[in-house]
Amino acid sequence: MKHPTSLRWTWRFARHTPHFFTRTARRLLCVLGFLGLLGVTASSLQAQVPPPAVAQFTLANGMTLIVKPDHRAPTAVHMLWVRVGAMDEVDGTSGVAHVLEHMMFKGTPNLKPGEFSRRVAALGGQENAFTSKDFTGYYQQIPAHRLADVMKLEADRFAHNQWSDEEFAKELEVVKEERRLRTEDNPRALMYEALSASVFVASPYRRPVVGWMADLQAMTPDDARAFYQRWYVPANAVVVVAGDVDPAQVRALADTYYGSLPARAVPARKPQTEPVQAGIKRLAFKAPAEQTYVSLAFKVPGLKSLSGNQAEDTDALALTVLAAVLDGYSGARLERALTQGEQPVADSAGAYNGLWGRGPQLFMLDAVPAKGKTAEQVEQALREQIQRVATQGVTEAELNRVKTQWVASQVYKLDSVFNQARELGSQWIQGLPVDASAQLVARLRAVTAAQVQAVAAKYFGDDQLTVAVLQPQPPQKNRTPRQPLAGARH
Repeated sequence: MKHPTSLRWTWRFARHTPHFFTRTARRLLCVLGFLGLLGVTASSLQAQVPPPAVAQFTLANGMTLIVKPDHRAPTAVHMLWVRVGAMDEVDGTSGVAHVLEHMMFKGTPNLKPGEFSRRVAALGGQENAFTSKDFTGYYQQIPAHRLADVMKLEADRFAHNQWSDEEFAKELEVVKEERRLRTEDNPRALMYEALSASVFVASPYRRPVVGWMADLQAMTPDDARAFYQRWYVPANAVVVVAGDVDPAQVRALADTYYGSLPARAVPARKPQTEPVQAGIKRLAFKAPAEQTYVSLAFKVPGLKSLSGNQAEDTDALALTVLAAVLDGYSGARLERALTQGEQPVADSAGAYNGLWGRGPQLFMLDAVPAKGKTAEQVEQALREQIQRVATQGVTEAELNRVKTQWVASQVYKLDSVFNQARELGSQWIQGLPVDASAQLVARLRAVTAAQVQAVAAKYFGDDQLTVAVLQPQPPQKNRTPRQPLAGARH
């Protein structure tokens, strides 16, 4: 399961995230509409949101523990996040972080393959895992009084994961089929994979999380074992617990099950700086599909810190607001300009900004051309909307609307202990403090119309741009559609 590393807006957020986030985005829109009916303002709503009661500890071996109590229901979410993902792989072993995620369910000296999941289910819990470019995570949602049981299980596999070569060979076939089903049978996913490989030259973000098929074909059990031994280090991981728990009691449990694991140094990471782009890049991607699809990727700065006022951090925040002005709500600028009217240029259009991540970030625009319109016309229309902001700016009404959405999201996220834990874990991965969400809202509310106009003029030239166009091809003859993976974790 691949989670995004960037904050995205409402429906754009939903399109690019797992199913549980889609439901959140839809319900958030309902919350926003209700708030609008009540005439609730961003400032008054923020005043009603109490600061989260979050405790953070460092265990004796360097592992971090973050605890957020929420006593509304007798349930808890336990997450283990490891600061390692696809960006930490090397050429020739792409996909190994994700393969290892699968293998973490395949046993320890105390557990047979699959026994971890069976025991969590017997506790009345649910569990899964996810891999991204920046991190790998594992979670269980269980009755709160079962927290010690899942801590013991997770600490055991974190420190003592093991499996046979035969078990690896079987699971590797599952991962290959997952790649076929989710990427190779999905023309847009294939195009985005090629787009990333075109956009980035030095950054490891150029490699797909699931891995290139040739690398999967050549992967050995020892590739995964070596990756596990190198990166699954206590000081490179955080345990996040949210729900009906007491921080002091959770700390005691964590000391018992995690704190006793041997300490090891986190391997040094060498910088892999992306070189400056010199000129526009274009990708014409052919695949069996029904519609042309256009995607524009602009290289932009990511948010590195919420403290201070570094120019690139301020720009990253202003770019996030710009994406919301373009595509942050029903009837936003791209929808009105490209998909409505007597002669629409696109059937759909959208924007999002990669706010933060361990690697370089992108501002994305995309659209599906309307009948009779070309990819070139759509590209021009998308860029014209950015240019319009650069020359004419945005209105205070637009700014207030998207800022209110951020504050409302602060209220809604409290409804889910899973989302609370997920947010704390992802913030830790980026090196941000436990109150990063509140700081982020405050910084976004401070973004001005002038700052949004300035970034629209600064980051959208040809030297930052890669354009990809999906050129539809006829369907393959005599091809049988793939069936969903039986028993797949994703």
